[in-house]
Amino acid sequence: MPAFRQVGEKQLPQEVVFMAWSPKRDLIALANRAGEVLLHRLANFQRVWSLPPNENTGKEVTALAWRPDGKILAFGLTDTKRIILCDVEKPESLHSFSVDSSITYMHWMEVTEESSVLTSFYNAEDESNLLLPKLPALPKNSQFFFWYAHQHIFFSFYRLNALVVGGSSGFIEIYAYGMFKIAMVTVPGSCCGLCLSGDLKSLSVITEIQDSPDSEAEMTYFQLDTSLLSSYLPEVTRMARKFTHISTLLQYIKLSLTCMCEAWEEILMQMDSRLTKFVQEKNTTTSVQDEFMQLLLWGKASLELQALLMNQLTVKGLKKLGQSIESSYSSIQKLVISHLQSGSEALLYHLSELKGMALWKQKYECLGLDASGIEDAITAVGSFILKANELLQVIDSSMKNFKAFFRWLYVGKLYYIVSMTQKDITFVADFLTEHFNEAPELYNRKGKYFNVERVGQYLKDEDDDLVSPPNTEGNQWFNFLKNSTHLKESPLLFPYYPEKSLHFVKRQMEEIIDQCLQKPADVIGKSVHQAVCMSLYKTSQRYFLWNDKTSNIHYVLFTMLESSVSKVYILRRYTDTSRSVSNGLIAVEFGNFLNNNINESSDSRCYSCLDAHFYDDETVTVVLKESVEQEGKERILAQLPLSSVYTDEDQEREFIWDSTKRLDEQSGEISTRTVFLENQWRVLENMKAQYVAVNGIRKVSCVLSSNLRHVRVFEMDVEDDGEAEEEEEEEEETTQIAAGEPEELNQSTDNQDSVCGASAEELPGETEEQELSLDP
Repeated sequence: MPAFRQVGEKQLPQEVVFMAWSPKRDLIALANRAGEVLLHRLANFQRVWSLPPNENTGKEVTALAWRPDGKILAFGLTDTKRIILCDVEKPESLHSFSVDSSITYMHWMEVTEESSVLTSFYNAEDESNLLLPKLPALPKNSQFFFWYAHQHIFFSFYRLNALVVGGSSGFIEIYAYGMFKIAMVTVPGSCCGLCLSGDLKSLSVITEIQDSPDSEAEMTYFQLDTSLLSSYLPEVTRMARKFTHISTLLQYIKLSLTCMCEAWEEILMQMDSRLTKFVQEKNTTTSVQDEFMQLLLWGKASLELQALLMNQLTVKGLKKLGQSIESSYSSIQKLVISHLQSGSEALLYHLSELKGMALWKQKYECLGLDASGIEDAITAVGSFILKANELLQVIDSSMKNFKAFFRWLYVGKLYYIVSMTQKDITFVADFLTEHFNEAPELYNRKGKYFNVERVGQYLKDEDDDLVSPPNTEGNQWFNFLKNSTHLKESPLLFPYYPEKSLHFVKRQMEEIIDQCLQKPADVIGKSVHQAVCMSLYKTSQRYFLWNDKTSNIHYVLFTMLESSVSKVYILRRYTDTSRSVSNGLIAVEFGNFLNNNINESSDSRCYSCLDAHFYDDETVTVVLKESVEQEGKERILAQLPLSSVYTDEDQEREFIWDSTKRLDEQSGEISTRTVFLENQWRVLENMKAQYVAVNGIRKVSCVLSSNLRHVRVFEMDVEDDGEAEEEEEEEEETTQIAAGEPEELNQSTDNQDSVCGASAEELPGETEEQELSLDP
C-alpha cells in the first residue's frame, strides 16, 4: 500500500495554469485560463473564495506566490504588468504596483539568518508607535476602508521577507516585505524561474534565451552573487522597514485625499453655474456684483435677479445648498486635521530617521541611502503640510462667508432686512466684493464666469494653477520673506506654492520621495554580479525546480528531452558562490519498481518524469509515466528521497563541466544513479496526470491532469494502520467541519487542524513556497 492516500477529487470548469499551496494552512491557490484566482480548502476541494478578473487589475495571471506566513497571496498579471497582493481572508486587493515588463515568475522568500543585532531590532522596532499617535481610521463608507483596516498585515511579519519578480525581458526586481523595491537586476533572456537564498548570498535564475524568432530557445542557468544584502542584513532590514512605513503612509495620504474628494460634491458648484447662466441671460448692463449690492443695501432687486432667487435657486434649494456646503466643508476639514496632518507628521518622522541612517555612511552609504535626497523629500513633505494648512484656512473662511451669505439671502428674498446687524451687512458686502467680480477669462478656461466655491479647486487632480489663489497682499510674514534675501533661500523654510492645488503638491511630494527611495534599488542592483553561467539545453519543452535547503544549497531539477527522456538531472550549488559542492550535478533514472523486481534489467521498463517539486529538504515529489512504447500505462505519483541519490560512491566520478559546450552535449559524462522506489509511490488510476504541487509542512499534494481540469488531492506520509472504522470517523468529522465552516477563513493561522481529519501539528517557523508553472 502507498504511504499516502487520496482525500479529494474534482473536475474544474476552467483550465488551471498555476497552483501554489499555502505554507501555513490547508489552502491551495489556483489561477485559471480565464484570469480568475481561486482559493480552495483541502477537503473535497472546497472553494473558499474567488477573485474574478477586472479592468482595474488584469485578466491574464502568469505567476502565483505566497508570503511565507501564509497571510498574503501575490499574483502577477502580464496584460497590465501589475502585481496584486491579496489578503487570504477576503478576495480584496491590499496593495498593488506596476512593473516595467510582463511578469513570468515570482518567488516569495524569508530570511533564515538570525543575529543578535536583528533580534534587538525586531524587539525595538515598534518604538515609533510610542512616539507617534495612532493614525485614525478612514471613513467606513469609503471604498478604501478595507485596505486601511488590514494594513497591519504588512507589519505583522517582522522577519525580513522579499518578493522576487522576474519578467520576460530578463528584469528581476526584489521587493522587501512585498511592498518596496530594494534591488533591480537584469539577466539575458526571459526569466522562467528564480530563487533567492534564505541567507541572501545568491540568487539562482533560469532563463530562456532566444536569439531570433526562428531559432530554438536555449535554457541557461545563472547564479548571481547578492552578498551585499547578506553582509549588511541588519542595515537592509532596518532600511526596508522604513521604506515600507513610508510607502504605507504615502498610500494612507493618497486614500485620505480621495476621501476628501468624495466629501466634496458637485452640488457645491451649483452657485457658480447658476450665476454664470444668469450673466449669459440677463439684459441689464449692471454687473452681478452691483445687483447683489443693491439688494443688500436697499432691499431691492431687478426682475432678473428676483427670478434667479425665487425661481431657480428657491428657498428650499438655498437651504439645501447651504447645508450641503457646511456638511462637506466640515467633513473635509476633519479629514485634513485628523488624516492629512497626522499622516504627514508620521511621514516626516520616518524620513528624518532615514536621513539619520543615511548620515551613518559606514553602514548605509554602500546601500545607496543619500542624505541630500532624503532632505529634499523632507522639504517636499513640509510643502505639502503648508498647502494642507492653507486649505484649512480657505475652508474656515469659506464656511463663515457662506453662512453669512445664505443667512442674508433667506431674508433678502423678502425685500426687507431682519436679524442683520451692521457687522453682518459689512461681512456680506466684503464677501460680494471679493467673490462676485465677473471674470470673462474664466469662461474660456473653466466654462463659467465665477468661482464662488473655492475649496474644490484644491482637490481637483489637474495641472492648472488655482483659479482663485489666496490673497497674500498685506501679509506681514510674506512681506518679511520677500525683503529678506537670506531667509528666502534658507533650507529651514519649506517652499510654498500659492498658485498650486493640494493634488499638485501631493504628486510633487510623491515623485521626490520615489526618486529618493529609488537610489538604493539601483545601487544594490549594480552590486549584484554573475558568479555562474551554465548553458543547459535547447528544447521546445522545459521544466525545472529548485529548493533553498537549510544547509544553504540551491537545487535545480530539469530534464533534457533530446538527451534522455528517462533521466532527471539534479544540479547542486552552494548559496555562497565561493564554495563548490562535491558532485554538483548528477543524473537520476528510475528502475523497475512497479513489479518490485530489482533483479530485472532497468532498461526493460523506463520512466520519464513529467513534473517534480521539492516536498521538503530531503524529498522530491515526482509525476512519472512509462516509456513512449507503453504510453497507455497509468501515471505514477512518487516520492524520491535524496538520500537514495547521493551516496559515497558519487565521489568516485566527479563531473567536470566544459563551459564551451551546452550541458546536453556533455550528458554522457554525468554520473547516473538508478533509483528503485519502495512503497513511496502510487499509481494514478484513470487520470492522465501531468503536474503536481506539494507542501511538505502540511504533508499534502495536488495532482493536475494534462487537460488542466482534473485535480486530485493527496495526504502524504499517512500511516496505513488498516483501521477502516477510524478512517470513516475521520471522514464524518471532515464533512461536519466543511459543512459548518463559513466562506471566509477564521483568524487562526498556525497549528490549524486539517479539515480532512489530520491531527494538528506544530508548524516550523521557516517555510518554503512551492510554485508550479504549467505553460511551456
